[in-house]
Amino acid sequence: MSMTPRRFEILRREPLYQGFFRAERLHLQHERFAGGMSAPLARELMIKPPAAGVLPYDPLRDEVLLIEQFRVGAIAAARGPWLLEIIAGYIEAGETAEQMVRREAQEEAGQALLRVEHALDFLLSPASCNEKFSLYIAHADLSRAGGVHGLASEGEDIQVHVMRLEQAWQAVLHGRVNNAPAILALQYLRSEKSRLLKQWH
Repeated sequence: MSMTPRRFEILRREPLYQGFFRAERLHLQHERFAGGMSAPLARELMIKPPAAGVLPYDPLRDEVLLIEQFRVGAIAAARGPWLLEIIAGYIEAGETAEQMVRREAQEEAGQALLRVEHALDFLLSPASCNEKFSLYIAHADLSRAGGVHGLASEGEDIQVHVMRLEQAWQAVLHGRVNNAPAILALQYLRSEKSRLLKQWH
């Protein structure tokens, strides 16, 4: 399938909010599939730094590490705002995505990572946000993983959960794991598990 790049033009940027994140209203036009340019459109855009996340996997125990924490964006979710997630965060200036996930694994789970493999890059919510997410799978020894972690200075209160890979996948199928990075990480691991095991031995 060929996806030919099409033209777009940003006519004007209108600042709306500046905090940890930034919001703008973009006035733009883009090329239409039928030809010609669209009428001028206004689209609001949330601007965020790039993010990355990692799913630690212990191949000897066939276990994964997920974390649980409060998420304000899920306060209206049917299961409430405490989510089972992968370790994740925003990439700081001068830091690579791999360096960030290793740092966050220590901060959020007290967990060292052995081999770290890049899996996927994707956009989380491109209809209204520019956030790019880089996903990693890591070889880890989870024999002593557990406890509550997080940086007090950032108000973090993070519970570590270690479970069999198939148990985690059942949590996806039953709606207990309901966020895109964790679902994609578990899908990727189940799909690429044989290849990863060969690489790690």
